[in-house]
Amino acid sequence: MSGDVATEERPVSPAGQFQRQRTALLVFGVLGAMLIGFALGALARLPIDGARQPDPGPVDVGFLQDMSAHHAQAVEMAGVLLVRSTDTDVRRLAYDILTTQQNQVGRMQGWLQLWNEPAQSIDGHMGWMSSTEGGHAHGGSSSPASPVQVMPGMASQEELATLRQAVGPGLDTLFLQLMLRHHQGGLEMIRYAADHAETTPVRSLAGTMVQTQQGESQLMSGMLAARGAEPLPLN
Repeated sequence: MSGDVATEERPVSPAGQFQRQRTALLVFGVLGAMLIGFALGALARLPIDGARQPDPGPVDVGFLQDMSAHHAQAVEMAGVLLVRSTDTDVRRLAYDILTTQQNQVGRMQGWLQLWNEPAQSIDGHMGWMSSTEGGHAHGGSSSPASPVQVMPGMASQEELATLRQAVGPGLDTLFLQLMLRHHQGGLEMIRYAADHAETTPVRSLAGTMVQTQQGESQLMSGMLAARGAEPLPLN
């Protein structure tokens, strides 16, 4: 008898294999969406019919930096849901959010690179929005607002940790609550950019975001109501 001991590989269960395949497909989807968005961002800066775009202003740059960070958290939460949830309707919504917003992140980062601007601001967020006595506003004074450290709608680290550990219907409900608040919190910045950005591509992108996120917010509100759950208060 030989002294060699054969190493027996442990078979992978069907559930484990499906989980690995789903995670791999998710990663490929994220990378593909970002690359497409980056390419669209580069093309959108090219002159159309000989028309030259104005130079980007503080609103263009600040919005792209802040919304890239805001979107990144939405992509993270959607990724958690896609890997862990078994609810078809919620997973479909999460996939749409993930691919759409990752595509937009690629586009926004592409513009920032073309303009030789940093990917993120180091001085806080939303300082590019004008301020009034009530804080951030769409109109009023043209003076810059004081930067904030946390943008509206963002989930805390504790909330993200809870989402990663949640299972079953509790996972789906918490995702809908966090994502609805996330969408609602970002709308002020998006609307401001749609009204005040210097460049047509940035204004157009912001306008598209307003329509998409309002529609998704209505859908999530209905899904929460169907589950007997309340939205989270705005932060």
